[in-house]
Amino acid sequence: MLKLFKFLRPYILLLIVLAGFTYLQVRANLALPDYMAKIVNDGIIAKNNDAIYSNGIMMILITLGGGLCAVVVGYLAAKIATGFSKRIRKSVFEKVESFSVAEFDKFSTASLITRTTNDIQQIQMTTIMLLRLVLMAPLMAVGALQNAINTAPSMSWIIAVGAGTLLLIIALLFAFALPKFKKIQKVLDKLNLVSRENLTGLRVIRAFNNETKEEQKFDKTNRELTKLNLYVNRMMVILQPAMMLIMNISVLAIVWFGAHLVETGNIDIGGMMAFMQYAVQVIMSFLMISIMFIMVPRAAVSANRVAETIDAETSIQDPEKPETLPGGSYSLEFKNVSFTYPDADENVLKNISFTAEPGQTTALIGGTGSGKSTIINLIPRFYDPTKGEILIGGVNIKNLKLTDIRKAIGLVTQKAVLFSGTIESNINYGGLANTGDDIKDAAITAQASEFVDKLEHGYQNHVAQGGSNVSGGQKQRLAIARAIAHKPVIFIFDDSFSAIDYKTDLNLRRALGKKTQDKTVLIVGQRIGTIIGADKIIVLDKGEIVGQGTHTELLKNNKIYKEIAYSQLSDEELDDYETQLAKEVKHG
Repeated sequence: MLKLFKFLRPYILLLIVLAGFTYLQVRANLALPDYMAKIVNDGIIAKNNDAIYSNGIMMILITLGGGLCAVVVGYLAAKIATGFSKRIRKSVFEKVESFSVAEFDKFSTASLITRTTNDIQQIQMTTIMLLRLVLMAPLMAVGALQNAINTAPSMSWIIAVGAGTLLLIIALLFAFALPKFKKIQKVLDKLNLVSRENLTGLRVIRAFNNETKEEQKFDKTNRELTKLNLYVNRMMVILQPAMMLIMNISVLAIVWFGAHLVETGNIDIGGMMAFMQYAVQVIMSFLMISIMFIMVPRAAVSANRVAETIDAETSIQDPEKPETLPGGSYSLEFKNVSFTYPDADENVLKNISFTAEPGQTTALIGGTGSGKSTIINLIPRFYDPTKGEILIGGVNIKNLKLTDIRKAIGLVTQKAVLFSGTIESNINYGGLANTGDDIKDAAITAQASEFVDKLEHGYQNHVAQGGSNVSGGQKQRLAIARAIAHKPVIFIFDDSFSAIDYKTDLNLRRALGKKTQDKTVLIVGQRIGTIIGADKIIVLDKGEIVGQGTHTELLKNNKIYKEIAYSQLSDEELDDYETQLAKEVKHG
């Protein structure tokens, strides 16, 4: 938790001002019992109206001054705490953005969402309470205790017994509640995960009539969280009745023993009443401290989780002395690349070596789990290879800045992702399209203009979160247009044509062929029709390359490729693809 205090540095001056007003507020509260004693002794008992009025007016002025100080303290506490949490939230978000996929796998998306929202909210609420009470409560307790001892030393033991009993109760509650606070945050992560899975997979859940099962799963986690919260709240609810009981018993004891002291002349009535107020102030101060004891453990758990996120080392970083890419077109080369996922036992990729040349289309094909998408994830450094090298333009990608690598690559992922905004903002997501004509040209090449032009607002048409208001094929075409507008030198298509019909697919690849004549193109395909016209086809099986060549060569010489081809198409269809489709794609 202490690691987060660095985010308070810009508010040092406000903290000093807050401390000053807190001190004035405490001084005002401590002065009131003394004036009340003067009103009783010098005014009521002595029947001196002037003393009543003068001391009464002073009490009103002091109360107003104390109230004003309390308002200022509350305002400053809120301002500092919200600014503090804003800076933490920004730092967490920036850190998460720098994470590689390995860090996301470590923390989980659901946990990162909880840390950015609920955990920081807990820190903010606790900071407000701390700023309002952490100075005030100790000052009030010490000041009131000192005044009480000066007023009636013989009754000080009553305050000591009351405060000691309250502290004992607080310590016991703290010992039992702290482990539960840690568990609550973990269950919140779990609840967030279940909720996220249900919301993102709602269509599948409904399609398989699994609403009841998912409700039961959510209900189980929800009940666990409710049970923990009830346990903690049942314990904490003891505190206020215990404090009121201790306070009332203390007041009763003061009146009982104070009456005897008044009778013997060791204390006057005003002094006894002032002592009573001081005792209440001491106990109330300990109650404020107890509130901090309740909130701080949970906030400490949240702070540790947030600090863990901020302090996490990003496994993929820029080199200390980065190299620069040469001008022109770049080749993409894999040299004996092997890769193992974190915490996995076996390699997903084994000794992968190939070169994708500029002006050529290189395709990857293979069965499920053969490692196609893993190869794609290694190129932009979402992961780093366990062994071997990946070269762009002859330069190892580990020696390049991440921004330079990703600027050179136009990636269309397997699952097309759109962001809330407009069609134009999605196509120009990389910010490299100089004019509206660049955006339109990218849309025309991606065959997206045919449906965009029919929309009421055209390129300014609204896109909902995740692109939920466009079809799968339209999503893929917009994602391809985004890659084109990025103006890369290496195009990577990770099974990006699966939702596009044959005719649009043919037109799209013909247009892409013209756009990418001097570019390096890498395609991952499941359909033979998608990759049949590639200059080089790489066949993968169980993480290894088992064949390289053109479609015709592999169909004759590679058993796995032949099995894939004949599982999708008949002899006649393959002949038709070879003679017609390949010619269309390669020669336009």
